[in-house]
Parts: sequence; structure tokens; C-alpha cells
Amino acid sequence: MKVHGLLSWRVAGLLVAMVVIVALPYVATRMMVDETQQASLWLNHASTIKALTYRIGYLVRDSEAATYRILAHDGDAATERRTLRAKQEVPAMLSQLRGLTRDNPDQQARLGSLESITSGRIVLVDQALVRLRQGDAAGARQSLRDTDDLFRMYGLIDGIAQAEDRLLHARSLEAQQRVRHSQVVLGLTVLAQLILLIVVVTSSERQIGKRQLAETREGRAVLRAQMIVQAVREPIALFDEQLRSLLVNAAFSEMYGLDPKHQHALPLPQIGDGAWSDGALLQRLNDVLLRNRELWDYELVQRTADGVERHVVVNARRIQQQDSDAQTLLLTVSDVTARALAEHRVSELNHQLEGKVAQISDVNRELEAFSYSVSHDLRAPLRHIAGFAGKLRQHLGERVDDTGNHYLDVIGSSAQRMAQLIEDLLVFSRLGRGALRLQPVDMQSLAEEARVLCEAEVPGRRIAWTIAPLPIVVGDENMLRTVWQNLIGNAVKYTGRREIAHIAVDVRRDRNGDYEFTVSDDGAGFDMQYADKLFGVFQRLHRATDFPGNGIGLANVRRILARHGGRVWAEAEPDRGARFHFSLPARDLSPASSGGIA
Repeated sequence: MKVHGLLSWRVAGLLVAMVVIVALPYVATRMMVDETQQASLWLNHASTIKALTYRIGYLVRDSEAATYRILAHDGDAATERRTLRAKQEVPAMLSQLRGLTRDNPDQQARLGSLESITSGRIVLVDQALVRLRQGDAAGARQSLRDTDDLFRMYGLIDGIAQAEDRLLHARSLEAQQRVRHSQVVLGLTVLAQLILLIVVVTSSERQIGKRQLAETREGRAVLRAQMIVQAVREPIALFDEQLRSLLVNAAFSEMYGLDPKHQHALPLPQIGDGAWSDGALLQRLNDVLLRNRELWDYELVQRTADGVERHVVVNARRIQQQDSDAQTLLLTVSDVTARALAEHRVSELNHQLEGKVAQISDVNRELEAFSYSVSHDLRAPLRHIAGFAGKLRQHLGERVDDTGNHYLDVIGSSAQRMAQLIEDLLVFSRLGRGALRLQPVDMQSLAEEARVLCEAEVPGRRIAWTIAPLPIVVGDENMLRTVWQNLIGNAVKYTGRREIAHIAVDVRRDRNGDYEFTVSDDGAGFDMQYADKLFGVFQRLHRATDFPGNGIGLANVRRILARHGGRVWAEAEPDRGARFHFSLPARDLSPASSGGIA
């Protein structure tokens, strides 16, 4: 908007300058010329009127003189024709004078008087000629003398001429006044032109200075751009419409072995010993120039000046030169040899990894099948051990001594413990094989449910609970129920020696937006140097006589959370409690997210 306003002011100023420089001088000069022409016309007009008036007086007087010569018998045919000229020519002259003085009533009145006088004098001359033909010479002389006595003409003719002189003088004064006004206007115009010229010169000097400064800055900018282009380590080149080099940077010259002194106007196919002889690439570059297309990430293999085959990516686009209408091609080359080798290596590693993953998957399936088979196959011998131990106790009856009862109790409790371990192994195996049934899960209700179940198992204990408001997440409800029961159950179990236990459940959002739940207690805690064993199968950090359990609950928790895309970790200090954290992704709660996932 600012540039548009500036251009509008410049256009308006240019129009004003044109008016001042061209229009005003033309108007002033035109006025002076018109006044001069008008003065000439008025002078000719007055001269014509005076000439006609004097001519009328002359013709009338000449007719009368010719008549006198005839009376004196000194006339001839020419003299007789002179007596008739006034009668023949004066009416037309009087009519012409009336036309010339149509805008002057005074002159019209004088011309009327002149017309009457000349008519009367012409009539008397005719009368004198008639009497002369009749032989009355005395009567003819009397008629001629009556012309001066009855119709005096010269005073009237002088009055007409003097009136024209006065009118001409007045009009001359008026014309001179107008000329002086025009001269004043012309003088003001010259002054305005001088002022405008000074303004134009000053503005021109400023514009020239600004342009020179802009050109200097542009030159510096171009120099900086060239320095930047030369400093860039990515090969860059500029080519004309015939794919001849206009500008190449140092990286391009180095890569394709160009001589800095002879790197201009080289055809692209001749650069780099045939590195650019690929027909498909040259066709695409010509399409970029002719059809204004862009070439993006065109990959090819080139043998460069150092004799090494390089994987390169070529990009090209058409640009317009500032100083001409010719199109140019901007070409950039990226050496991706290292990336290509890395991708090849990654591809090989991925292939190897796929083989390893397939092997591991087979091993896992075999281990799961083995675990499931072993867990089922071990149940029958355990049932036999427990059953026959009971039958042995019944068979011996009272003959069993204390040592025998102790042995039978150990056999029974061991069988029962082994059965529980097998059951836990089956649960652990099912957690790894079953499909997730994702749905919205209210974590608040699951935590409250786990709290109620744990309190029912330890009646009479005093536990201070602090459970924060928990969100709804997307997950498998039964599996997440197992997580809460294990973590809250552990918190209740390991605070069993506290007179008043304190257990807290909290939640927060981490920087990735995921939910992070925490179950903390002030129980026995553990040594952090053994934390890596905490989530292993059948790994325990406390003696079974101190705190019961099989050491598989936390392993189940880790497997469940891993399948949900989360993780679990712990912090603790011996005899100062523990804090178990687990995270779950904040998934969308839309109906589409509630399907099953294997």
C-alpha cells in the first residue's frame, strides 16, 4: 500500500509538471498570439472601413468633376464613364461598410447619413447630365453647385474615419492590456518552470543517489550471494537454455574436475567425463527449461573426477534472469553415497534381523508351548503326591509320630506351593498369548475395587488410603485389573509391619501426554541395586517367611503394560517404602479404538 501511494504521488507530480512545463506556456503564448492576430484584424478592419469611406467620397467627387469637364466641353467617352462610376460602385461599397460595422450602432447611423448624402449627390449629378443633354447648361451648373450646398459629405466622411480611429485606439489599449497579462502569466510560468526544474534536478540527484546506493547494495548482495554459493559444500551450477554452464561453485568444480579458468560455456554432457551423459536425465532437464517443470530427488550413479562411483540426488528448477528474458537452469547435486551404503547396510541388517526375529518367535512359541505343556503335565504328579500323602496320613493313623507328621506337612505344603506356582505360570503364559480387548476403562473403579479386595484379605489392619481422581484410559479391562490388584496388593503386603500403613495412588501427564500412575507406600521398601531383578519371573527381594508370595506378580504387570505400549519402574529405600510407577499411552476414546488387537 505504501509503494502504491508513492507511485500515485509520483504520477500526480508528473502530470502537474507536464501542465506547468507544456500547458501553461502554450496557453500564455496562445493568448499573446491571439491578441496580436486580433489587433491585426482590428487594424485591417479600421483601415478597410476608412479606405472604403474615402473611396466613396473620391468616386462621388470624381463623378462631379467629370460632369464639370463635360459642361466645359472638355470631355470624351472616358469622362462620360467617370460620371457613372459613383452611381455604379458606391451602393456596393456602402453595403460592404454596413456589413463591416454591423456591431457598431453609431457607425451604422453615420453610414445611413452618408448613404443619403451620396445618393442625393448622385441624383444631382444625374440631373445635371440630363439638363446638359437638354441644352440647359446653366441648370446643369446649378445642380452641380447644389451638391455642395445641399449635401455636405466630407465632414461626415471624416467623422466616420475618426470614429474608427478612436475605436481602433481603444481596442489597441485593450489588446496591450491583455498582452501584458499574458506576459505576466508567461513570466510566472517561466518562474514556475525554473522552480520545477530545480525540484526535478534535486529529485533526480536524490533518485540517482538512491539508485547508486541500491546498485551498490545490490552489488554487495550479489557478491555475498556468490561467496555463499562458493562456500556451500553442496555442488551448485547454473546453465543457460542450451545447457551451457554459466556459474558453478567450488564444490561442483571439485566434484567433476573442472578447471576454474575454463569452466564457463561448457555443455553439460561434456562435464565430468560423461557423468552427465544420461539421456533420461538430460531429457528431464530440458523439460524443466521448456515446460517450467521441477526435478526433485532424481537419483543416479555417477563416476566423478576422483574415479569413484557416487550415488547422487539431482534437483533442478527454472529461474528467470534479472537482466534478460532468457531462462536459466539451477542445478543442485547431493552426494548420498554414504546414505546409500548405510541404507544397503540397514537393509542387510533388517534382513538378518527378520531372520533373528523369526527364530526368536519360533523359540518363544516353543517356550510358551513348553511352559503350557509342562504346567499342565506337572499338575497330575502333584495331585498324586498330595493325594497319596493324605492317604498315607490316614493309613498310619495314630502310629505317625511327630517326625512323620512334620514330613507329611512339608510334603503337602510343598505340593500346594508347587500347584500355585504352576497356576501362576499358566497365567503368565496366557498374558503373553491372549488378544487385547481394548475398550474405555475407568481406572478409578479398578483402583477402588483392588483396595476393597485387599482390605478384605487383611481384616483388622489400619490403612490410611489416599486415592486421587483417576482418568478413563483405553485398554484391556481384565489385564489392567490384574495390574492394580498386584501393585495395591504388594503395597498392602509390604506395609504389614506398620501400625498404621499409608498407601497413596496418584496420576499425572508426562511431557509426551501419556498417563503416569503411581502407587506409593511406607512399607519395607528394597535396595535399588537389586531393582533389575524386581520384574523377573519368580524373583524375590525378601524372604518368603517375611512376606508371602511367588515372585511372579510384578512380571505379569510388566508384560501387561508392555502389551499396552506402556512401561513400569520402581523407586524405593529399605524400610522407607516404595513407589511403583507405570505409564499408559493417552489413546483416543472414540469407538474405533475399542477393537481387539492380537
